[in-house]
Amino acid sequence: MDQKKLDRINELAAKMKTVGLTEEEAAERKQLHKEYIEAYRANLRGILENTYIQRPDGTREKLIKKDKE
Repeated sequence: MDQKKLDRINELAAKMKTVGLTEEEAAERKQLHKEYIEAYRANLRGILENTYIQRPDGTREKLIKKDKE
């Protein structure tokens, strides 16, 4: 997510705490928040899909096992 969108989320959050948001701003905030959460989860998913657990006996296994379907 680019910095411009993050700045807008923060701007709307600050405005929400002081004077409140219009319906359009509330909808924009909701959409931006949804995009932020999706981007955050995608980043974590990429990390977790490439993470291994190493056992004391030296064997390794993937943290997340993909179903073979």
